[in-house]
Formats: sequence, C-alpha cells, structure tokens
Amino acid sequence: MITVLLVDDHDLVRNGIRRILEDSGGFSVVGEATTGEEALEWARKNTADVVLMDMVMPGMSGLDATVRYLRIRPEARVIVLSMQTEEPFPSKVMQAGAFGYLSKSASPEEMMEAINAVSRGRKYLSQEIAQKMALSSFEPREKESPFGELSERELQITLLITRGMKAPEIAAQLCLSPKTVNSYRYRIFEKLHISGDVELTRLAIRHGLVSE
Repeated sequence: MITVLLVDDHDLVRNGIRRILEDSGGFSVVGEATTGEEALEWARKNTADVVLMDMVMPGMSGLDATVRYLRIRPEARVIVLSMQTEEPFPSKVMQAGAFGYLSKSASPEEMMEAINAVSRGRKYLSQEIAQKMALSSFEPREKESPFGELSERELQITLLITRGMKAPEIAAQLCLSPKTVNSYRYRIFEKLHISGDVELTRLAIRHGLVSE
C-alpha cells in the first residue's frame, strides 16, 4: 500500500484525487493540506511515501514547499502538479528535488502510474513534458526562454499578471501585501527588460508560457 499526502488549496481537486486513488486500491491517502505551510507542519509529525504537491498555492509556493518538505522528510517522493508544461517550470521543479512533474490535465491512469514509479525511486515526467525538456536543450542560446532567469515566485506572479490580475488580487491569492507584489512586478520587468504588463503578456505568449 502506497501512502499519499495531498497538498492543494482546492477542496474539489483533493476530493477528486482521493476518490480516484482509494477506489483503485493500492493507495492510501493518509493526509491532506491546503497550503505548503500546512504540509510542512504535517510532515513534522507524519510520513507519506508520495506527496502530490500543487505548484501554485496561497502563501508558500509549491517549489518552496517541496524544498522545505524534503529537508524534513528527505526520504519522501514529491510529484508536483501544475497547469504549466513549458520550460522553465519542469526543470526548476526537478532541480529542487522533486521526483515527478505532472500536468493537472493528466489522466487518472497516468497519475497512478507516476505515483507507482516514484514510490519505487524512479523519476517520472509525462512524455509530452519530457520531450519539451529534451528539445529545449538543443535550442540556440538566443532562443532560450528569458523566463528561466526568474525565481519560482516571480514566475507565479508573471502568470497571474498575464491573466489580467492586478496587484491587490494577486496579493490576496498569494497572501502577500500589494506592495510586495509590486516589488516583484518591477523586478520581473527589470530582469526581462520590459516596461509593462502588455509587453510581459506578449513575451509570455511568444515563448509558450501562456496561450493566446
């Protein structure tokens, strides 16, 4: 029996995954957390073979939570779930110590395959993501995504900006102050050598970070 911790701020997502895993047999959901902070608190008293970690949550990001979780439970196998399949997200996650990276659009069968794989100590990437990562390594330097220069939190805020969200909305979602969000925003602009939200969105579309 593979034990699993679910970390996602959406009740519907956690309930759906729990039902899929428990109905299939062979998996036991031993804990749930709605934030990275809750996951770390849980890890100090409990253990799970595999952690399904959402990438974007209020407060601590999925990447930060993965790094800190593994400091507490280095034997755990973390699979990060994300809507983003484009680089640099998968590379950053795997470099942080995760054993798997799975799109939230993955089928239940693929999710169970990933859990089984990482529980045996094998890395897991969906074929689509693995192919994109492999191809990106052959791209000319000038074609590499400029978003690779951003931190994971900066990438989070970039995605929210490209959705048309303003600083107060982003602040509320990530449990930050609007002033902090604006500081990140200007840092993003500086790193990407752009001057506004529209330009940021166009750049994100051009490099496949978001769709039109």
